[in-house]
Amino acid sequence: MDETEFWELIDSTRQEADSDPQEQADLLVERLTQLDPDAVTYFARHFESRYNRAYQWDLWAAAWILLDGASDDVFDAFRCWLIGQGREVFEGAAHDADALAELLDDFDEELDGDGEELGFAADEAYEQLTGAVLPDLGLPEAPADPEGVALDMEDAGALADRLPRLWDRFRGE
Repeated sequence: MDETEFWELIDSTRQEADSDPQEQADLLVERLTQLDPDAVTYFARHFESRYNRAYQWDLWAAAWILLDGASDDVFDAFRCWLIGQGREVFEGAAHDADALAELLDDFDEELDGDGEELGFAADEAYEQLTGAVLPDLGLPEAPADPEGVALDMEDAGALADRLPRLWDRFRGE
């Protein structure tokens, strides 16, 4: 599975699930189990490499703004959700987190931002296909700290300064 096929699978399942992350995860498992185990492993590599790439202070700040707070676990689920939004949104946000102000049509913190189950889709599909756990993906170890310049997430002024467009659209009064 190449990068284009990976994103086509993400996009088609998101569209079919009407952007519901849980439904999208279920559809991903269903589609992945129609492939061979090697293809599922390639999908997992693509997903994990993007998940690691999204480990950025600015994206954590974006999650904090959009969700009105984001613990470590919430940020992990947000990164999965961000991948689930497709190539354009993911790449745009990974390059410039403040671009989410334009990339997201809308955002409902009760429904959006939690794609934890998307992160387990390849594991579940691989196990269904083989009865075994997904093998080591052979990727570099995930970074210990987010990329970029740290900031105090509790400081609304710092968040507004770092991501002004996102702040204005989703938290501005």
